[in-house]
Amino acid sequence: MKAASALIKIVIPQYRMHTRVFDNVLNGIKDKDAGVRVEGRTNHILWMTGNLVNCRYWLGDILGLDHKDPHEALFKDAKALDPNAEYPSIDTLKKEWHKISAPVYERLLAVTEKELDEAYPFGMNVGFVEENRLNMVGMAMDRESYLFGQLGLMRRILGYEGMKYDMDETIPY
Repeated sequence: MKAASALIKIVIPQYRMHTRVFDNVLNGIKDKDAGVRVEGRTNHILWMTGNLVNCRYWLGDILGLDHKDPHEALFKDAKALDPNAEYPSIDTLKKEWHKISAPVYERLLAVTEKELDEAYPFGMNVGFVEENRLNMVGMAMDRESYLFGQLGLMRRILGYEGMKYDMDETIPY
């Protein structure tokens, strides 16, 4: 399917790669390791994963979808890790990732340039960043990339092999 906006075409391959990389970066992670914080200072894998899922929900919001992250209270606005909170399991977060990723993908394909140019106040107050939907899509994709990097590093720190870039082309989003 072709994207309605030429502006969004650059995002589509990255979005689809991220959809698959999510599964790859979590592949084989044991539940006992998912809550480990390095020297008690880093975020743990569950927080990073939940933040990624929340980022997909935010991307949906940017694009006008009304889907809500069921774990928003733990992750919205990159809320800091709470060492006393009970975070959802990796399996739960994987299901949420794929649940929100398909409708966001459909919306990415359908969004128009007029919609992408609409204001989307974010409160950054940076003169060279116009706060519109297009730029916030870029910010969301950047946030995902950042979190994937952290997760990849955590894999290695915890003794797992490096993430693979195998692609599952049966995932249609």
